[in-house]
Amino acid sequence: MTVAQRSDVAVAAQLFRGFGDPTRLAILTELLAGERRVVELVEAVGGSQSNVSGHLACLKECGLIADRPEGRAVYYRLATSAVVGLLRQAEELLADVGQQVALCDNYRTGDH
Repeated sequence: MTVAQRSDVAVAAQLFRGFGDPTRLAILTELLAGERRVVELVEAVGGSQSNVSGHLACLKECGLIADRPEGRAVYYRLATSAVVGLLRQAEELLADVGQQVALCDNYRTGDH
C-alpha cells in the first residue's frame, strides 16, 4: 500500500468514525427526511440542545451537512446526494447483515 493509499484509508476511517457516533448518525438519519431545525433534531434524537448543536457543527465542518438561515431559525440538511446515497446503502447493508453485526462481539459498545 502506498503512502497516498494509507492517507486515503486514514481519511476514510475518520469519516466512518463520524458515522459511528450514535447521535451524529441519528441526526444524519433524521435529515434523510428533509431539512430540520435544531429544536426538531433535539426532539427527534434526544439529548440537550448544546449537545446536538455541537454535533451539527462537527457534521457541517466535515461537509456532511449544510445549513440555511431563515429569520432567527437555521435549517439543516444533508450536504450532498452522496451522503444520502451512503446512508441509504447502509440501510440496505444492515437489512442483509444487521443481525450478524448486532451479535458480533467485535462491534459491541459498552452500552449493550
